[in-house]
Amino acid sequence: MRKIPVAEPVLAGNEKKYVMDCLDATWISGSGKYVEAFEERFAEFCRVPHAIAVFNGTAALHVALLAMGVQPGDEVIVPALTYVACANTVRYCGATPVFADVDPSTWTLDPSTVESRMTLRTKAIMAVHLYGHPADMDALKVMAARHGLALVEDAAEAHGARYKGQLVGGLGEIAAFSFYGNKIITTGEGGMVTTMDAEAARQARLLKGQGMDPNRRYWFPIIGYNYRMTNIQAAIGLAQLERVDWFIERRLEVAHAYARWLEGADVVLPPQAQWAQNVYWLYSVCLPADVDRSLVVEELATKGIETRPFFHPLHLLPPYADGAKGDPIPVAEDLAARGLNLPSSASLTDDDVRYVSEALHASIDLARQKKVRPRGG
Repeated sequence: MRKIPVAEPVLAGNEKKYVMDCLDATWISGSGKYVEAFEERFAEFCRVPHAIAVFNGTAALHVALLAMGVQPGDEVIVPALTYVACANTVRYCGATPVFADVDPSTWTLDPSTVESRMTLRTKAIMAVHLYGHPADMDALKVMAARHGLALVEDAAEAHGARYKGQLVGGLGEIAAFSFYGNKIITTGEGGMVTTMDAEAARQARLLKGQGMDPNRRYWFPIIGYNYRMTNIQAAIGLAQLERVDWFIERRLEVAHAYARWLEGADVVLPPQAQWAQNVYWLYSVCLPADVDRSLVVEELATKGIETRPFFHPLHLLPPYADGAKGDPIPVAEDLAARGLNLPSSASLTDDDVRYVSEALHASIDLARQKKVRPRGG
């Protein structure tokens, strides 16, 4: 049977060469020339002066929040529709995530819902570029400045995405990226903190390396974390970054192919605001409200097509049930109930996309038929 995974890495550049160089030189841990080179090249890619490599995207977000001074007793505004790491890292700081709804046209944090969530304890706003589409950063910047809050970008899913022509990663005070195996570029596991602020960068470097003073070995002025990226991870990342334009171009080509083959389908296609460039980390669609998503997922699986549902809204997860403060979050709940991520790898061919699209058409029709079938029929 044909098998199409929802995501898979493409390791067709210098990955093996650079990893073997690490092994031959025995530089395999949290320092080495590839870590430095990867940081420098990624900073250039994001058009920022500072990039700090860490061992995964969650660590990057945790370090970013700490570098912004988030501490016990604080609150951070987080979109309700995102990956759980966004809430978890706030809790790691001893702070409380407070959830706001998302915009139905972008699926990202809705600025109009943010101020009502603010209190005297609010320290920061987290803007998540969900599934590759940038958040409305100007509106959030104005709001953050008015209230004296830090604006943190979660760009884990959005390498190379643009907001009004500017690359994500340098739009707020600080940003976090992920290089997990299914991301646009990967290091297997890995993450990066980017910032325009030299002091924030200094603090992030201190935090990721157990808090050791860079000028006084084994002197620890603060409590830090062992969040260092290995030289082997960075070697893979550097090879991936050498081909990042190709990876982004392929994501756009796959997205355009889906838009062509899904024309007329009874689904909502991914957002693409006029002021943004979505990089389509995953090609994400919303099914009709009258269609049972689980039936569609099961039917696609019989055809060898792997899919993923949207993230559960964070305020509906047991650890965060009080994070909505009793207010409704209808858009996030509706999108989460209907959303489906289709195969999105850079390795997909146009024929793969056609196959998935035609199977989706048929699966929606079949799910509707099963819904109306009389009991016992």
